[in-house]
Amino acid sequence: MDKRTIRIDSVRIVLFLSFKENQNMTKFESSVKTIPASQEAVYEKLSDLSNLEKVKDRLPQDKVKNLSFDAETLSIEVPPVGKIVLQIVEKEPCKCIKFATTTSPLPFNLWIQIVPVTETECKMKLTIGMELNPFMKTMVQKPLQEGLEKMAETLSLINY
Repeated sequence: MDKRTIRIDSVRIVLFLSFKENQNMTKFESSVKTIPASQEAVYEKLSDLSNLEKVKDRLPQDKVKNLSFDAETLSIEVPPVGKIVLQIVEKEPCKCIKFATTTSPLPFNLWIQIVPVTETECKMKLTIGMELNPFMKTMVQKPLQEGLEKMAETLSLINY
């Protein structure tokens, strides 16, 4: 490989990265859910994904298949989307849990935000961020928003 080839490849990489940074992130947000538990209790339960075993039976079997998880990773099949694997990438104790897809037809990030209301009550909101062109956005907006709402509702019903 000569210097010219390396330089051309370097320019391509820089152009690709700058293109990726300039694309707009589309955000989808759930409604805010009030949970009758402390912020700490909700965070502790949700920051260890193995705790989701208790809500596995609440998920609609026709919409969700092959759910598996460990403390940091969640794998799920959603017809007709396919397999999605989410991994915890950042935790801000008691406030936020951030996930990123490691496997997904459309890569995205998911945030679970938790804010205190009182000592025994908190509020939670889910946000999905993904890069979408306008055509894809119109295709996925409604089912993604509905799925996000169902996920927020299910998480708000857990006994913390």
